[in-house]
Amino acid sequence: MAITRLSGAILWRTESGAKPRWIREAWIVGSRVSLIPPDDPPDDVVEGVAVPGLVDVHCHLGYDSSGVTSRERTIRDAAAVARSGVLLVRDAGIPERANDCLIGRDDAPGLIRCGRHLARPKRYIRGLGFDLADADDLAAAMAAQARASDGWVKIVGDWIDRAGADKADLAPLWSLAQLRDGVRAAHDHGARVAVHTFSHAAIDDLLEAGVDDIEHGSGLDATQARACAERGIPVTPTLLQISLFDQFAAAAGTKYPIYRDTMRAMWNERVDHFRMLLDCGVHLLPGTDSGGYQDHGSLPRELVLWREWGAADRDILAWATWRARDFLGADVLSEGAPADVVVYPSSPEDDIAVVAHPAAVWRRGRRLV
Repeated sequence: MAITRLSGAILWRTESGAKPRWIREAWIVGSRVSLIPPDDPPDDVVEGVAVPGLVDVHCHLGYDSSGVTSRERTIRDAAAVARSGVLLVRDAGIPERANDCLIGRDDAPGLIRCGRHLARPKRYIRGLGFDLADADDLAAAMAAQARASDGWVKIVGDWIDRAGADKADLAPLWSLAQLRDGVRAAHDHGARVAVHTFSHAAIDDLLEAGVDDIEHGSGLDATQARACAERGIPVTPTLLQISLFDQFAAAAGTKYPIYRDTMRAMWNERVDHFRMLLDCGVHLLPGTDSGGYQDHGSLPRELVLWREWGAADRDILAWATWRARDFLGADVLSEGAPADVVVYPSSPEDDIAVVAHPAAVWRRGRRLV
């Protein structure tokens, strides 16, 4: 059984539920971490700043811009993500369990699956979601996805409604009654509900229905953001994806001028909007939306953008590690916890950009870097 002594600064939870604090020494013993020095001498001593593995709560491993990837490609992508220091991911929707090959691997991040996106015909990315011909079937479909997932259900809250032709814009997919029934069905099956939403129009009904997590959230206003903060509903801002809204607007051109103007306005306001989320005290979750427009392994770039747009390095590190893990119900570094550890040469609390350069990475005690 391999033994490694970690020396320097380790972000460690000493009491259940407490905010982690910095300590000076810990041990990796086999697949677990401990503060108790083992009887045998260490095989290695690693110095630096050690934190729980980073988290990407919005990615699509097993998928890319051309569709579902092969088993070999999925495993290769996941291994690269793990080596980057991201050791826990939530799959935010993918066709037909295409990443089940990652379950149980110690060279890939831990995987929490949301099942398939639930959408309406012609109201989401073709082939990615499960389209419901009858919107009243939402509750039954959410119950089915809850049974098939790892405690999460993903629905598409809004998308462009091209049936409006030159009047087309982002519009909600579901009525408030359908959302209430669907959220209740998911909760009754022990699952939480994550929602894709770009628009402002969809937000009030989503909050009223009791969803658990807003993905993107680019249409939130300050009143809605404060409601999220008060109710403990986090937002995954996906800044890399929001940064593409000008391209989406350009692609809409003169065919969908209202939608074009909506997307361009959100792009123009993107930095101020993110700062508004910060000012309102919204709990932010780190997510890349990789697997389509973003490459897998983009989380360091996403987090640097958070800093450039106004978030403090110390807060970003907390959101990207222990706070995201707490929200998902995953372990942080604490006595006997799985050894999902990343060591950096300097503190990400001083410069979050250092997360792009891990000096050492362990997944369940297996050293990857």
